[in-house]
Amino acid sequence: MRCAAHPEVETNLSCGRCGKPICPRCMVQTPVGARCPACARLYKLPTYRVSAIHYLKAAGVAIGTGIAGGVIWWVIDAFAPLYLGLILAAGIGYGIGELVTLSVNRKRGTGLAVVASAGVIISYLTTIVLGGLPAGLFSIALDLVAIGIGVFTAISRVR
Repeated sequence: MRCAAHPEVETNLSCGRCGKPICPRCMVQTPVGARCPACARLYKLPTYRVSAIHYLKAAGVAIGTGIAGGVIWWVIDAFAPLYLGLILAAGIGYGIGELVTLSVNRKRGTGLAVVASAGVIISYLTTIVLGGLPAGLFSIALDLVAIGIGVFTAISRVR
């Protein structure tokens, strides 16, 4: 008997549901026995099925929240000490990540994590547009760390 998907491979194994011959490369082990890929019906969980419309909603929310967060970041950063930017970046990352997941009905995935991360970066770019580039190497390094913390926090909310 030869595998239905790979005719060059001989096999004695067949699907437990439809009886189609399958080789070990095609076989999907299920709780009720070996199945062919068609009978195993391997689907993503609904939480991770994200359509293009979901990405558009998430991108709109990330851009809007990123700009609003950037304005808030700029205002607070103008009057607060430098290290407060680290805490503020984490808060903005949390807010953007949470709002992105809420906008797409709590869906999750790598693509949405990228969108939320872009929102944090947009937030920082907004602070640069409003306040100018940071002065000094220490300020630049601190801002990069803050961006990293914000991106990490946003990803952890969406992934």
